[in-house]
Amino acid sequence: MKKVINRVFKTYYTIRSTRLNYALNHAERVQQGLLEELISKGKSTIYGQQYQFDQIKSYQDFKQLVPISSYTDLFPYIDQMMKGEKNVLWPGKIQWYSKSSGTTNAKSKYIPVSKENLESCHIRGNWNTMTFFYDQREDAKQFEARSIVMGGSLHSFDQFEDTQIGDVSAIMLKNMPNFAWAFMSPGMEVSLMTDFEEKIERMAQITSKQRDIVMIGGVPTWTVVLFKRILEITGASNMLEVWPDFQVYIHGGVSFLPYEEQFKSFFPGKQVDYLEVYNASEGFFAAQNDFSSKDMALFVDSGVFYEFIPFSELDKENPKAYCLGEVELGKDYAMAISTNSGLWRYMIGDCVRFTSVAPYKIQITGRTKQFINIFGEELMVENAERALAEVCKEFDVLVRDYTVAPIFLEGNNKGGHEWLIELEGGPIDQAQFEQALDLKLQSLNSDYEAKRFNDMAMEQLKLHLLPAGSFDRWMRKRNKFGGQNKVPRLSNTREHLESILELLVNH
Repeated sequence: MKKVINRVFKTYYTIRSTRLNYALNHAERVQQGLLEELISKGKSTIYGQQYQFDQIKSYQDFKQLVPISSYTDLFPYIDQMMKGEKNVLWPGKIQWYSKSSGTTNAKSKYIPVSKENLESCHIRGNWNTMTFFYDQREDAKQFEARSIVMGGSLHSFDQFEDTQIGDVSAIMLKNMPNFAWAFMSPGMEVSLMTDFEEKIERMAQITSKQRDIVMIGGVPTWTVVLFKRILEITGASNMLEVWPDFQVYIHGGVSFLPYEEQFKSFFPGKQVDYLEVYNASEGFFAAQNDFSSKDMALFVDSGVFYEFIPFSELDKENPKAYCLGEVELGKDYAMAISTNSGLWRYMIGDCVRFTSVAPYKIQITGRTKQFINIFGEELMVENAERALAEVCKEFDVLVRDYTVAPIFLEGNNKGGHEWLIELEGGPIDQAQFEQALDLKLQSLNSDYEAKRFNDMAMEQLKLHLLPAGSFDRWMRKRNKFGGQNKVPRLSNTREHLESILELLVNH
C-alpha cells in the first residue's frame, strides 16, 4: 500500500515542480506581485497606518516610507500581539510564536507565525524541499518508509495562555496533518518533549529498532548526538547497518562543512545525499535543488518579500537596500524580509551571496553580527568554517563545536584571535594545529593575511582545546541546550568566550 502512496506523491511532486520552476524563472514578477499583496493586507494594521501603507504605490515608496527594522524596533508591536491584541503588525490575531535561538543576543526573540505564513512559507518550504528531492532521486521513497524530524517543544505564554511559543519545528509538527505521522518517527509525543536529553534517548531507543528510516532532518550538532547513541545501543559500526535504505540527511541552521567527514563515517559510500535548507524562525527561504552544487534556490512565492543590503552599508543610519532585480553576483548582502506574519523590512541577521540570478540561488556566508573585524581582517563565518574543516581533515580529527573572539590590544601586546574548539579524535600536536589553522585562514582571506604579515597587526591565533561536553555544559547554563539552539561562532566581543572559560575554571 505504501508503495502505491509513494507513487501518488511522485506524481504530485512532478506537478508541483512545474509550478515551482515557473516561480523561480519569473522571480522578479512574482516578488513584485507579492509586495503589492503584503502592502494591501497590511494597510489596516496599526503598523500599516503608522507608516502610511495606503500611500505606497511602488517599491521606491515602500523604501521611503517604511524603515529597516530590527527585533528591538518591532518588539513593542510583537509584545502587544503575544498578549492577544489584533491587527497590530498583521491582520487578525496571531497564536503561534517561533522562539529564536538568539545567537546574537542572550535574550530569546519571539517571531510571529500567522496561519498564512505557516502554510505559505514554512509548510510550503517543506513541500518545495521534497519536490527538489524527488526531482533528483528516482528511487525517493519518503512516503514508502519513515522519516525523522528533530523538533523542539511548545509551551503557553505566561502572560496570555492562548499564545503558544516554541521552536518553529515544533509549531510545524503540531500543525502537521494526521496522515503524515504514519510516515514519521518517533511520533508526536516524543517529538515535542521538553527535556531534550530525554527526547534524544527516547528517539534513539525507538528508531534504533526501525530499519525503514530513509530521511532525517535537523541541526548537525544534535543529529550527531542521536547517531552516536543509536550506535551505542545497536553496536553497529555505522548508521547504514541500522538503516540500510537511508537516503538523505536534510540540514540547516549551521554550516555543514565542519561535520561532513563525520557524516561520511556514519554513512559510508555514496548511497546517502545531503540536502541543505535555509529554514529560520522567520521563514523557510531556500533549499538545495541540485546535489552537485552547494547553493540553494531562493523561494520567491512563499509569502516573503526579500531585500538585500550591501555589507558595507550595515553601519549606516539609512542603509541602501535592493530588491532581487538589483543584486549582483558574488557580493555579500545582509537580508531583510517583509512577510505575511507582519515582519516589515526586518533584518534577520544573515548574510548571503548570490551564485546565480537565473534562477536566483544563494549561499549563506555568515551572520551580520557573527564576524570579526577588529583589526580590519574581516573574518566571516564562511572563512572560519572552511579553514577549520580542511585543517581537521589534515589532522584526522572531527570538530564538535567552536567559538572565536578577538584578543584586544593591550599595552605593547598585539591583537589577534582566540579559538575555543572541542574536537573528537586525536591526540594532536596543538602547536602544529594552531599554526596550520592560522595559515589556512591566511590562504582563504586576503584581509586576514595582510593583518598577519610579519605579525605586524595581528599575532598568530591562540587555541584552546576544550574537554568533551564543554559547550553542552555552557549551553545548559544559558538554558539554550537542544532544539535549534546553536553555539555562536564568531563575535567582535569576548562575552561568550570569557563565559565559557569561566565555566571551565569553576567546573
